[in-house]
Amino acid sequence: LAVPIIEPEPFSAFIFAGSLMTLMFGVLNLICAVVVDTFAEKREMDMITKAQEVEDTEAKDKKTLQNMFDKIDSNGDGGLSFDELEDGARTVAEFRNWLRVLDIDGKDLRLLFMMVDADGSGEIDPCEFIEAMYRMKNAESKTTSRFVK
Repeated sequence: LAVPIIEPEPFSAFIFAGSLMTLMFGVLNLICAVVVDTFAEKREMDMITKAQEVEDTEAKDKKTLQNMFDKIDSNGDGGLSFDELEDGARTVAEFRNWLRVLDIDGKDLRLLFMMVDADGSGEIDPCEFIEAMYRMKNAESKTTSRFVK
């Protein structure tokens, strides 16, 4: 189609070349938009999956903390006194390791007890223990240890 027009008027080749380039870039732009949109959808699905994984990990960690609480609660009354917490830090390996990861040593146990005992009752109930320990584990470790110390 273009050759019969270009032969008598050679400068018309610029018009045809420009039109062809515009058409090519338009098609490439359309292909690029489809690819980007596809990956955006995949990323959104990935975020949903990631959120589900976080929820699953939270449930697992809180169950572990509940089991740890039950091991530390030596008298089985459903609450932890400071003595039970201190004894648990010595005898319950899971709790000792948890404290080590949080950079909490024996000197910091009293502060930890006061922080976790949100209602000031002098005893830590399971909800206080689980929520506080889970938050501390998932906060930046340096921030948590500085807060405790």
